[in-house]
Amino acid sequence: MDEPDASRDSRQHQRNGPAADTRMHGVFTDADTGRLTYALSLSDSCLTVQRINPPSSPPSSSSEHLDLRDCLGSRAHRGEREDQGAYLCAYFYPYRRRWMSSSPVRQRDERRFRLVLNTEDNNDDDEEEDVNLREAERWARAINIARSTGNTHGVLFSEVRCPCGVMVLVNPQSGRGQAMALYNGHVQRMLTEADIPHTLVITERPNHARDLVRNADLTQWDALVILSGDGLLFEVVNGLMERQDWEKAIQTPLGILPGGSGNALAASIHHYTRASPVCGEDLLTSCGFQLCKGQTSALDLISIRLSSGARLFSFLSLAWGFVADVDIESEQFRQIGDLRFLLGTLVRLASLRVYQGKLAFLPAENQPETHSEENKLHDHLLVPLDQPVPQDWTLVEEREFVLVLAMFQSHLSEDLMAAPDARSDDGTMHLFYVTAGISRAALLRLFRAMQSGTHLDLGCPHLVYRRVRALRLEPLSPAGVMTVDGERVEYGPVQAQVHRGVARLISS
Repeated sequence: MDEPDASRDSRQHQRNGPAADTRMHGVFTDADTGRLTYALSLSDSCLTVQRINPPSSPPSSSSEHLDLRDCLGSRAHRGEREDQGAYLCAYFYPYRRRWMSSSPVRQRDERRFRLVLNTEDNNDDDEEEDVNLREAERWARAINIARSTGNTHGVLFSEVRCPCGVMVLVNPQSGRGQAMALYNGHVQRMLTEADIPHTLVITERPNHARDLVRNADLTQWDALVILSGDGLLFEVVNGLMERQDWEKAIQTPLGILPGGSGNALAASIHHYTRASPVCGEDLLTSCGFQLCKGQTSALDLISIRLSSGARLFSFLSLAWGFVADVDIESEQFRQIGDLRFLLGTLVRLASLRVYQGKLAFLPAENQPETHSEENKLHDHLLVPLDQPVPQDWTLVEEREFVLVLAMFQSHLSEDLMAAPDARSDDGTMHLFYVTAGISRAALLRLFRAMQSGTHLDLGCPHLVYRRVRALRLEPLSPAGVMTVDGERVEYGPVQAQVHRGVARLISS
């Protein structure tokens, strides 16, 4: 309503006048009590709420400006029973600092207003009710349009195809078995507030998600969203890449919501927003907000060749030695959530292992990016495992390693920032290795510094970091553990190559 026929309580606001860029202006009352009156002004960037005081009271000089970049959505609905008013609801998730908190986090802020237009000449109650609802709906549509135009980076996943909805895959056993509680308590509400239709699919066994997406009609979905740990997304990525139409299928936007123990990709997505670190349900709220905003960015996939000839696709990490040992051995402590990694680290530090092996890699600066082969995902930088690596590769002499870790995102877990400079589509692998001779105390200091991403600043002589486009790892120790995206794979020689921006990730 541009200039509503409002009560005299609105005259003070009319004298002040709406801002120059105001698109809509109207008078509402408090939805709960109806005792307070508010003047609402909608611009391209914010919803301004100003309380209108009674004529006998001093004029109100303060206004609250609600940033539309923090808005997930807005809805309108009728009043109940004999209430002829209509209601406008807007859902905001601004950054706010909690009491005794070191940094601000996104917190839900629902705003509800009641609208009753001045229709004294109209004796038809039904028509009056419809007029109120239509006006509230007009406000809701305007808020939704204004909040969407603030997306200036990336592509909305709803623009990839005609809007259909999203499939939400939940592993009820992930983490401490709380994934369904997180869905019921947070995720379902946020998707509803953002008006994103979705279908819930609960996985029932290992590789259920992999089999499902390998055969699904993906034209029915705008995006695939995983509420679990990183392992379920590993299944989904590899299921998509096993399809005959994989080139099209892998363009389906992928979203992840933290519901597991490690939640490394979710922590990385939050990190890419440049917001302060968060964990637990605050991380879920942050990732849920990014999901509902619906912007997509490119995601690198790493082709991994195992000694058996099998080919896997990874988005997160390749690990051998200490990190892989902790990841797999700490499974027995799954019921304590992400604390399992701390306990597993302490156990493994008590009896530190070293592994004999060979390592070779292609430095990123030695290989300019090429795109001619990328479209088909040919591993043009790799040669068969039984042949020597190309001459422009760097060879690390055979030695004893404590760990070898290739990171493709910033985080190794919620609280471990292994590669702080990594991005989802930087086209490189961030290779770390630690050689034998490091003390237990020094290794513990490295992992403590990794919580803030400052481990490279320690100057540890046993830690080496390189950016690479391809690598080969040849374990020589007869037994050991190797993981891809936290999932155990066959032990033996392995090599990998990055393929830049092959997939699509819902992120900032």
